[in-house]
Amino acid sequence: MSVKCVIYRCAKKQEMYLYIPFEDDEQEMLARLPAGLVNLTGKLDKVMELELTPERKLARALAQDVIAALQTQGYYLQMPPNEVLKHDASMLRDDSDSF
Repeated sequence: MSVKCVIYRCAKKQEMYLYIPFEDDEQEMLARLPAGLVNLTGKLDKVMELELTPERKLARALAQDVIAALQTQGYYLQMPPNEVLKHDASMLRDDSDSF
């Protein structure tokens, strides 16, 4: 099983990425994202399109976890690594991040 997805860099947080299932109409795809998620991510910059299989190696996530999230909730949010969070204390106190 494979899933084609689009990966976006989230402007609000360093090293945060949003994976969403690929569709031909990118604007419609983005319009369906939950408002709380859009508030959390800020502006999205498209990084790449990717074909995911359970065996594919990803830098900071397990491909099967990303695929499962894409199929069940329609997106996968890759949070910044702990080292980045520790160095940016403002990320931890940002009240706009709550759903």
